[in-house]
Amino acid sequence: MATTEEEAPLLKQERYRDGTVVETEDNFRSRWRSIRIMYLTMFLSSVGFSIVITSIWPFLQKIDVTADASFLGWVVAAYSLGQMVASPLFGLWSNHRPRREPLIVSILINVAANVLYAYAHAPSLHRKYYMLIARAFVGFGAGNVAVVRSYVAGATSLKERTSAMANMSACQALGFILGPVFQTCLTFIGENGVAWRAIALELNMYTAPAFLGAFFGVVNVIFIIAILREHRIDDLGRRIKSINISEEEDTQVVRDSQGDIDQTAVVTCNILFFVILFIFAIFETISTPLTMDMYAWTRKQAVLYNGIILALIGCESIMAFMAVKMIAKRTGERVILLGGLLIIFAGFFILLPWGNQFPSIQWADLKNSSVNVTMESSLKTFSNRLSITVQPIQNYTGEPTGCPIEQQWCLTTPVIHLAQYLTSDVLIGLGYPVCNVMSYTLYSKILGPKPQGVYMGWLTASGSGARTLGPVFASQVYTHLGPRWTFSIICGIVLLASVLLGAMYKRLIAFSVRFQRIQE
Repeated sequence: MATTEEEAPLLKQERYRDGTVVETEDNFRSRWRSIRIMYLTMFLSSVGFSIVITSIWPFLQKIDVTADASFLGWVVAAYSLGQMVASPLFGLWSNHRPRREPLIVSILINVAANVLYAYAHAPSLHRKYYMLIARAFVGFGAGNVAVVRSYVAGATSLKERTSAMANMSACQALGFILGPVFQTCLTFIGENGVAWRAIALELNMYTAPAFLGAFFGVVNVIFIIAILREHRIDDLGRRIKSINISEEEDTQVVRDSQGDIDQTAVVTCNILFFVILFIFAIFETISTPLTMDMYAWTRKQAVLYNGIILALIGCESIMAFMAVKMIAKRTGERVILLGGLLIIFAGFFILLPWGNQFPSIQWADLKNSSVNVTMESSLKTFSNRLSITVQPIQNYTGEPTGCPIEQQWCLTTPVIHLAQYLTSDVLIGLGYPVCNVMSYTLYSKILGPKPQGVYMGWLTASGSGARTLGPVFASQVYTHLGPRWTFSIICGIVLLASVLLGAMYKRLIAFSVRFQRIQE
């Protein structure tokens, strides 16, 4: 008869002062197999988000002509709003039940929502609202990120934690790389693609990524059922047999778990995490509209080029994660987090428009509008005085390109040069992943050996709140005030976050270090 995990021979003989065995070799292998399944889940979750991110705007324009850039902000924000609501719920669930349960339920919700997104074209009216609902439920399913983070935090010792979190973030970044790559590869299907009218199916460059995301979700569920097992260890690496630890099971673990969590440090980490995701959500939301406005790219060009750019940023992020694993051992998480914030500040500062060259103006919408000839003539005269390139109405054919005339700032705001945009991408692509992994690694260490499901749920909800407000802020401020105001405000927010980090620097330390059970 096969032995249970508790009866397995003690092959791994690492011991602490009190003589307790860390874990058996079988437990060690099972624990790391389960952690790797969490890496896979995080990877597929980020693929599900990024696989459509560069095509949401053109798809929205295609299925519902009443949708504008402001509504785009709500569609992008819906994902994060759903995740914000779900994260604490899934986190609480994972504290009291096997983590497999909330993971499987959340992923199945995600699968169904991706199918709904792919069918957003099917209703005859209000299609943009169906897309909004679909993205909200995709985000609700992505609330399992809280469960993933709490599992990895609870299944690693303090020494293993930074490396494991960096690996998980690298998998997340890889998902952000391959998501746009999948989208880019699927552009060959074209905007029309193929249709199967019997089931109202349209398979094109916009819907195929959603169906692929649903397929990945099914694969993820199969791996979770087959491989994932429950594991928890304390900060020193000693195995915790159950979530509700009793004194009979391990009195030393109980003693090491005693003490209050520094709630001020917890709130600070949540604020910093909010800021980090808020500013990146703004950047990824307006990247497509910004490049279409500044460089007169078509919808297909914007999806293709931004997909390539995001993929390259993802590659850069993976290299940053690998570097962080080594640097953090010498400097600690707090120094790296501060450095990442300063790099992000530089990235957005570079995006501030300057010079006397202006973007091409999109005149196509005036063709059938009620704007009279006098107004059109005066606008043309004004644009000529500013040396703005104008797309003539009489020569207009096909898809309109350039900066829409409805955005009045297009007439007075200098163009953001492509070199500025690409340099900013490099800096933000370096600073964001560093800040991301350091913030929740530090957070997990502050929480210590206690169950982290609910706390990780609040952290994920904080990030989701940022991803909810960021796109709305971006769409409103960018649409009405332009890039100069948008990026200036972001620079101010990053500076305030850096000041907060400096003020709270001494309190952002690990639970076990705070109670002097482990040397920093």
